[in-house]
Amino acid sequence: MIDTHRMTRLRQHLPALLLAAAFVLATTMTTLQAREAAPLAADEVVEKRMVEISEELRCLVCQNESLAGSHAELAEDLRREIRTMIKQDKSNDEIMEFMVSRYGDFVRYRPPLKGTTLVLWFGPFLLLAGALIGLVVYLRQRRGRVEHDETLSAEDRQRAEALLKQSEKTL
Repeated sequence: MIDTHRMTRLRQHLPALLLAAAFVLATTMTTLQAREAAPLAADEVVEKRMVEISEELRCLVCQNESLAGSHAELAEDLRREIRTMIKQDKSNDEIMEFMVSRYGDFVRYRPPLKGTTLVLWFGPFLLLAGALIGLVVYLRQRRGRVEHDETLSAEDRQRAEALLKQSEKTL
């Protein structure tokens, strides 16, 4: 005969057991799907130069991460391209010029100061200054409105008190 007490306890714990099993399965699947690390360049000098250059470049997919730290496929392709140019004895400046000519000044973390990049350099400061000026103007106008509010005249005050007394009687 089946013990009903044990069956009840098993039914109570079954959702937790299923959740734990699903978690173990999901973690195992994630581990199995992990890719192997990309092989480093055979030449350590080439790799060091590639990292030095790619730290100065922005990942075009992530946009908030350097090319050196990004795991996006495009970043891997660009690092491979940089390695190829290094092996072709291109200078760091030539590699940077190639990247900028292909992707624009946005690809650089520190774009050069010129007419087309003024917004990148000074835009955040201009926005902050505009916000501060707007805040000061708003607060001055608000203070002016509060100071100019008129108090109730004696006649208006009597009328308001009469309305309050009338509403108290009706309640």
